[in-house]
Amino acid sequence: MAALFGSRVRRLRTEAGLTQAELGAKTHVVSTRITQIERASGAKPTLELARALDAALGADDLLVELWPYVYREMFPDWARMFMAYSERAVSIRQYAASVVPGLLQTPAYARALLSQGLTLSSDEQLEERLAARLERQKRLLAPDRPELWVVLDEAVLRRPFGGGDVVVREQFERLIGAAEDHHAVVQVLPFEQIEHGVVDVSLTVLTMPDGSEVAYMEGAHFGQLTEELEEVRRISLTYDRLRAAALPPNMSLDMIRSVMEGNHRGANVPSRAERRRLAQEQLQQSGGWRLRGGGRRDSRRGRTRS
Repeated sequence: MAALFGSRVRRLRTEAGLTQAELGAKTHVVSTRITQIERASGAKPTLELARALDAALGADDLLVELWPYVYREMFPDWARMFMAYSERAVSIRQYAASVVPGLLQTPAYARALLSQGLTLSSDEQLEERLAARLERQKRLLAPDRPELWVVLDEAVLRRPFGGGDVVVREQFERLIGAAEDHHAVVQVLPFEQIEHGVVDVSLTVLTMPDGSEVAYMEGAHFGQLTEELEEVRRISLTYDRLRAAALPPNMSLDMIRSVMEGNHRGANVPSRAERRRLAQEQLQQSGGWRLRGGGRRDSRRGRTRS
């Protein structure tokens, strides 16, 4: 992608009749930096430089739109693989142990979260990471968006990232809106469900267009992607158990609203038996899993296929 970005810069510069030195002067960098970009050597271009090049060359946002793919090449192999799989996935099932998943984060919440990064070295790097995250969210608005099913640990609702009520409220409204607009199914796993065997580890199971699956596990200081069938099966089963133990979608949204208004009480959480009964009623009333674009339920794994 860096080579593609560089070739586009070189073509646009040539068409504009500019030398590397002249383009460097327009974007406030030395000519050797332009040479490095065009040859895909040296450091990757920053988001700020991509914007400057785009403006100087009249590229109509072409370079800015290419930049996230160039930026991705700075991540470890497993992280790049996970992002590549995520872009092709037709189904994304996530359990979030600590924070709202990236696909559903508001800009303010994401900024507050990313600013905590141990490897963050500058405000510019923060802006780059934020831009890359928000770019990935556009997939949820595309016609071929994946089916997204998210289970949030109650701890996610109780952890006020952002340092203010406005940021937290905006994030809660984003979760509710995504569910009401059918961009995602959102469930909450209450604190009382302590026997699920997953502590401070987030899970993601991705289903590819051909029906194959990959799984990803993430903790505070590690991330692990696996394609091994037995391991994926184990993680998928763990996710299904978490989803079964969580509040049904409608009750989960009620809980999010209650926490948002600051008046939730543990006594309002129904018993497990009551939740199972209500969940069964919801499935029967909706005719099963009514997912966008139709689809049939796979009885072996409880998922849908187009």
